[in-house]
Amino acid sequence: MSVMSDASSDPVARGTVFVRGRVQGVGFRWWTRSRALELGLSGWARNTDDGRVEVAAEGARDDVERLVDLLREEPSGAGRPGHVTAVSDVRWGEARGGSGFHER
Repeated sequence: MSVMSDASSDPVARGTVFVRGRVQGVGFRWWTRSRALELGLSGWARNTDDGRVEVAAEGARDDVERLVDLLREEPSGAGRPGHVTAVSDVRWGEARGGSGFHER
């Protein structure tokens, strides 16, 4: 992935974050997929071996930022399952042109 220093000038970007907390086995990836599709984003959410969920989303940068805001929202907004204790800073990169949003 090519990391850009400032993706704000690009209408389409890819953002990746890691979500920590009680986010595995509670429907968190399904919820994330639903929100991403509502925002018109493509990408995926997957469990990691250390208990986090990695989320990679691409589309309009504003929409990716909105998804990240939803992931960070406390208390759990919009019926978000589980309990988020931290969301990493967004790693921005060039969009890869995927379609759909998948749970891995």
